[in-house]
Amino acid sequence: MDPLDFTGRGVVVTGGTRGIGAAIATAFRAAGARVLVCGRSEIADTDFVRADVRDPEQAAALVTTAVERLGRLDVLVNNAGGAPPAPAATASPRLHAKIIELNLIAPLHVAQAANAVMQGQAGGGVILMVGSVSGTRPSPGTAAYGAAKAGLHHLATSLAAEWAPKVRVNSVVPGPVGGLGLDPEAVARTVPMGRPATAEEVAGVCLLLASPLASYVSGAALAVHGGGEWPGYLADLRTTAYPPQK
Repeated sequence: MDPLDFTGRGVVVTGGTRGIGAAIATAFRAAGARVLVCGRSEIADTDFVRADVRDPEQAAALVTTAVERLGRLDVLVNNAGGAPPAPAATASPRLHAKIIELNLIAPLHVAQAANAVMQGQAGGGVILMVGSVSGTRPSPGTAAYGAAKAGLHHLATSLAAEWAPKVRVNSVVPGPVGGLGLDPEAVARTVPMGRPATAEEVAGVCLLLASPLASYVSGAALAVHGGGEWPGYLADLRTTAYPPQK
């Protein structure tokens, strides 16, 4: 059997209408899964629920709808998130609260509802948190976002311990991803792989972690960051002693 065949599986992707979320939803569909996405703007030819997952009632309703439409819930991908750049010194308390609510509290709401279903079904389930390298190193200009993602990574480890063995919980930790407003040349100067990730590459990691190939992987954070970032103080060394390979 193909371990990456998700035929008959039910998958929910929050924030699944664009960017990384859309790529994740597409990858699971291509692997045979039935996929329900949620967001604020509906897109054509997609099984969609309009939901603000910051609201615990809407988060619970999303999971209920998923079970009704898909018959079961095998994989939840908590992808919804993001934040505008904002200096921590001047950003409003309301903005900080909303960023943390979207990137940390909302995934917990949806995960709680999904766990209640997965614990009672044969085969349990998998929950994936889409984090960020912003939660693993200083994140000036998006401090609340980075703190929320750090909390999300830790949340995944705690839920993995509490909800085992029926439910596996892991984090996918992307670095720079192309098509999200980044300067590719700036990324190339920083990331050892010399380019941003594609959304499809992040989606492939989600397929792997949700599959039987990762059946003993829980509480892990898998970095998808192209080797990390060269420290700024070593920039000269990189260009002289370790020039990029062609």
